[in-house]
Amino acid sequence: MRVLMLSWEYPPVLVGGLGRHVHALATSLAAAGHDVTVVTRYGDGAALDERVEGVRVVRAPEDPPLFPLTNHTLLAWTMAFNHALTRAALAVTVDTPVDVVHAHDWLVTHAAVTLKHHLGAPLVATVHATEAGRHQGWLPNDTNRCIHSVEWWLTYEARRVLVCSDHMRWEVSRLFDLPGGKVEVIPNGVDIQAWQAPSSAIARVRQQYAGSGPLLVYAGRLVYEKGVQDLIAALPRLRRRHPGLRLVVAGEGPHGDALRDEVKRRRLQRCVTFTGFLSQDQLPPLLGAADCVVVPSLYEPFGMIALEAGAAGTPVVAAASGGLAKLIEPGVTGMTFPAGDQDRLVEAVSSVLSDEILARRLARRAREVAAARYGWPSIAERTVAAYQRALRDEQVLQERLAAGAAPTVMPRIVVPEGNLLAQDAT
Repeated sequence: MRVLMLSWEYPPVLVGGLGRHVHALATSLAAAGHDVTVVTRYGDGAALDERVEGVRVVRAPEDPPLFPLTNHTLLAWTMAFNHALTRAALAVTVDTPVDVVHAHDWLVTHAAVTLKHHLGAPLVATVHATEAGRHQGWLPNDTNRCIHSVEWWLTYEARRVLVCSDHMRWEVSRLFDLPGGKVEVIPNGVDIQAWQAPSSAIARVRQQYAGSGPLLVYAGRLVYEKGVQDLIAALPRLRRRHPGLRLVVAGEGPHGDALRDEVKRRRLQRCVTFTGFLSQDQLPPLLGAADCVVVPSLYEPFGMIALEAGAAGTPVVAAASGGLAKLIEPGVTGMTFPAGDQDRLVEAVSSVLSDEILARRLARRAREVAAARYGWPSIAERTVAAYQRALRDEQVLQERLAAGAAPTVMPRIVVPEGNLLAQDAT
């Protein structure tokens, strides 16, 4: 299978879990004998075109005029990025046939649709999250509605839409009015060995951050929907129950300044450390050093960090939101609490910190489940099966067109008002 994969992040450019997912999937496909090319954005010091771990990686530098990527410039930046991405991908495919174009999230939609039609290859789209989901069903302004319309367009053009959980299948089917057979659930994977840090590295991190009390860790993007504000609000009560408790917040994002201000307002500076973004080498020792990894997400399509913490051998406490509700079995592979419920968060974390036997049992079972169900080779195999179904769908369509069937015209995208994910929404 010859796969052209499009992503706005890929090592060394990593923003969140998407880049790690694309990297693991691409290298697993290559290890299984498939010809994989990833076209992505350029990062300082990276090669423009190289083969790494069996994957050809082509990086597109930004076009002038250059401007920073912020919430206010996101749409303009995305359009400029897609021009550069399309040119880089077209140059790659001049002499190289492509069986499938695989797009990851809305930020590469314009390039993906252009390549689909130019190359005559079916488009497979992985929807890692949705704009409406990130805002609990609402699209509060024009930027949100624009992003939603691009997501709608991507899922319409795709022959197959891949999502990471049953919750996401429900979400994208509801938001974009997709037929049931078009959406497939393929979970994220994890490389167990990659998250096993040396004991010496774990000890150094523990000495650096933990002090004499227990250590909590949050790792992920600093955005409102990740719920870090609830964890910070719960911290004073947790410290009263567990003297000396400290929290490490690892990650970057637009909500970072507000979270730091909240820590100052609550006078928690001495017990909360913001590390910024951590590399793939730095994160496993931190997870391994924690007494508990907390995932307080208000919205979470899958919950990759919970899987990674389990692989690292650390118990997890997570909000029962989105994919996390199925990923974690309460009392077996972790502890859960209702999203946004700070009282229940305190109780769940305290149950782990107060019971060493429970904590060990949760961590051991989580690692066993991660190894048995979420290995990347099996995830890659399931993805190839989805590619093959997309190819068959494309062949059927081309045969119908050759027989004189009228081509379909994409309907006008109408963005409804109100909460798009409310149970009684129409």
